[in-house]
Amino acid sequence: MKEKTGNQPSRPGHASDDPLLWPFAAARLAMDACFWWIERGPAEQGDSSLPWTTPGTVALELATMRLRDCTRTRSGQPALVCAPYALHRPLIADFAPGHSVVQSLQAGGIDRVYLTDWRSAAPDMRYLSIDSYLTDLNVAIDEIGAPVDLVGLCQGGWLSLLYAARFPAKVRRLVLAGAPVDLSIESPLSRLTRNAPELVYDQLVARGGGNVSGEEMLRLWSKAPSRDDIEAALQRDISDEDGAALLARFDRWNTETLDLPGTYYLQIVNWIFRENRIAAGSFVALGRAVDLKDVKAPVFLLAGLDDDVVPAAQALATAGLVGTPAAFIAAASEPSNHLGLFMGARTHAHAWPRIAGWLRDDLSGVLARSA
Repeated sequence: MKEKTGNQPSRPGHASDDPLLWPFAAARLAMDACFWWIERGPAEQGDSSLPWTTPGTVALELATMRLRDCTRTRSGQPALVCAPYALHRPLIADFAPGHSVVQSLQAGGIDRVYLTDWRSAAPDMRYLSIDSYLTDLNVAIDEIGAPVDLVGLCQGGWLSLLYAARFPAKVRRLVLAGAPVDLSIESPLSRLTRNAPELVYDQLVARGGGNVSGEEMLRLWSKAPSRDDIEAALQRDISDEDGAALLARFDRWNTETLDLPGTYYLQIVNWIFRENRIAAGSFVALGRAVDLKDVKAPVFLLAGLDDDVVPAAQALATAGLVGTPAAFIAAASEPSNHLGLFMGARTHAHAWPRIAGWLRDDLSGVLARSA
């Protein structure tokens, strides 16, 4: 089939081969930290949203997000966790004790931690674009006080990278965890993105009245994971009492869907996953072409060796695209699938303490270890 340069993403090998379901997989895997192929069907509807794991307040109310403030002190270097924005809530970054990026950073000595709590798209948000999210990210960083350390998770990773290239003076250090940037590197996701017809994605947006419906994605993309799948994501046994509580929390989190602005969604499908504009140097952000070589801040890349969504080779290839000197680029590859990079107990015991330590180090320390 001849390639078209239109709208679409994709997903890993566990997903259905029915082309009508490709957009739902794409919305999850391409945008939601690619929140995995996990669906367990409707659980309890109408419940209030799950509470956050880490105490915090809302520092700012913006059109695209609430800026969540989890700081323990007003002094010190701030870190902003840029969560994925797609089917599920940013609770992925603060899921549970021992499974929380926010708490792991705090435990590692980062006292000023903020989090992007993305809003579900209302009808009047249907025309919001990637520029809209970059604009609000910029407002949030100005509110926190630049320069910040940006910690981007999956889709939040490429958004953070675009921001760092567009406003290099406002980012001190950059962490990219399981972030899809160079989609020319082969993955199940990039293959499906190239092959699915763009009409599918246009129709998905049209059915949502200009937005992409999270409820529709949840209803139609509903392959339940095995117990082994869930244990692999959480990286712990779930047969005990604590594990059962985690599973119940996971099930509830899985039903708390977010709608996505149609314009934003189709730009991601077309510009990032089909046309590979970020890696190719042709992405225009807030009126200016973005050159990743403008990113010269120290970068830490986290990859999962068992990640079918953003393979390790793809996650680590970003090192060759940025302008950061090689001595200031650190990387870690964990025995983890995609979701385990953010929720996995083992990853939080090993990789995230290392990342927190790297953020605390002065530049001479980073240089010495990288040499």
